Amino acid sequence: MRSIRAAAVGAVTLSLALAATACGGGSATGGGSNDSPKTLTYWASNQGASIEADKKVLRPELDKFEQRTGIKVELEVVPWSDLLNRILTATTSGQGPDVLNIGNTWSASLQATGALLPWDEKNFAAIGGRDRFAETALGSTGAQGKDPAAVPLYSMAYALYYNKKIFAEAGIPKPPATWAELVEAGKKIKAKGKSPLGAEGSNLSENIHHVFVFAKQRGADFFTSDGKPDFTNPKVVDAVKSYVDLMAKDKVIPAGDAEYGQNQSVSDFAKGKQAMLLWQTASANLKSQGMSEDAYGIAPVPVVSGTPGGGTQVNSPVMGINMAVFKNTDNLDGAKQFVKFMTSDEEQKILNKAYSAIPPVKSAQADPAFAAPDTAVLKDTLAASAAALPQVPSESQFETTVGTAVKELFADAAAGRPVTAGSVEAKLRKAQQQMPAA
Repeated sequence: MRSIRAAAVGAVTLSLALAATACGGGSATGGGSNDSPKTLTYWASNQGASIEADKKVLRPELDKFEQRTGIKVELEVVPWSDLLNRILTATTSGQGPDVLNIGNTWSASLQATGALLPWDEKNFAAIGGRDRFAETALGSTGAQGKDPAAVPLYSMAYALYYNKKIFAEAGIPKPPATWAELVEAGKKIKAKGKSPLGAEGSNLSENIHHVFVFAKQRGADFFTSDGKPDFTNPKVVDAVKSYVDLMAKDKVIPAGDAEYGQNQSVSDFAKGKQAMLLWQTASANLKSQGMSEDAYGIAPVPVVSGTPGGGTQVNSPVMGINMAVFKNTDNLDGAKQFVKFMTSDEEQKILNKAYSAIPPVKSAQADPAFAAPDTAVLKDTLAASAAALPQVPSESQFETTVGTAVKELFADAAAGRPVTAGSVEAKLRKAQQQMPAA
C-alpha cells in the first residue's frame, strides 16, 4: 500500500456494516452538498520518510490548487499506524475529512461502510474518464461488479533490492530469481558476516503482502470464490510456513527482525547491515537515508521456479494508494475538482516522482521519468506479475487476524520454538474464527 507503510491495527474490529452518518461537516441528508465551497479537508497517507517530508511535497501542490480554484485545502498527513483506525472511526462518528487517501487493499472494506462516494460513470466523467487509469490499478478500488469506492493515486509493487558490494564480496554474480537461489545466496552472505534478508515480522500488513504472494505461487487463495475465509487450506498453510521458514528454518532472516514493524529493515539495508530487502517502491526511502542509487540493484521478487508472470508466477500484490471522497462532504464539487487535480497528468508526474511510485494514469506513466531501471522493474511487475489482494468486505480484518498469526509465528521462530505445519494451521484456524460472519 505505501512505501513506508506500518501495520494498521486496533479499530478494525469496528463493524464495517455501519454506514457513515456525516463526514467533513456533511449535509443533513448524508448525500453531499456544496455548503462550504471554499474549503476542503484532506487526510494524506504518510508516503515519504517522515510526515514533515510529505508536507514539503504536498503543500506546494495544494497551494497551486488553491491558486487555480480558490479552494483552500487543509492538510493532515496521517501515519499508517493510525490511518485505518481514523477512517473507520470517521465512518461512524461523523467527524472526518472531505477527501482522503486509503490503502488500495482496504477499498472493498471501506466500500462496505457506505461512507465513500461511488465512482460511477458520471463521477469518473468529472475527472476525465475511467479509461485514463490502468486496469491493474482499477482492480484494487472495490468489490467486483460495484462502482469503485476510490480512484487510484499512486501505484506500487514489490521488488527485491540487493546490495551490490555485499553480493560481489560473497561471489554472487546476479540476484536470485527463485526462493531456493535466495536461500543459497543467503548462506554465502552469512559466511561473509552479513545478514542476508530484512523483514518486518511485527508489521501486520507487510506479513499479509508476503504470505499472499507465497500463497499465489502455490495456487492458493485466502478466500473462496464466494468470499469466505479459507485460511486452513493446506496450500495456504504451506505458504505461510514457507515464508516464516526464511527465519525459522533457512535462517536468512535474522531473529531480531521478528520485532521489526516500523521500517527498521529498510534502515538496516540502507546502512549496509543487510544484503537484501523485499519492499515496495523503496528508492525514495533509501535515498532519504543516504543510500546512493549506485549502491543497490533492483530485481523482481523471486518465484518458486521459472520467471514471474501470471497465475502461480505472481510475485507482488498490486500495491498503491487510492483517493476517496466521503459522499456526504459539504464541498462535493470541490472534492471532485481536487481529485481531478491530483490525478491530472501534471500532478501525477510530480507526486509519483517524489515518492518513487508509478502513475496509475496511463498517459503520465508513459513519461520518460518512469522508464529508469528501478521503475522499469516495478512497471513490469504491475503489468505482468502482480495480483490484487482479495477485494472482499472483510479484507481489513483479514490483514489484522492473519497478519497477527504470522507475527506470532515469527516470534516463535525468533525464540527457537518449532514452527510446524500443525502450529501454523492452529494459528490460521484461530485467525479464521476471528473473522466476521459472511
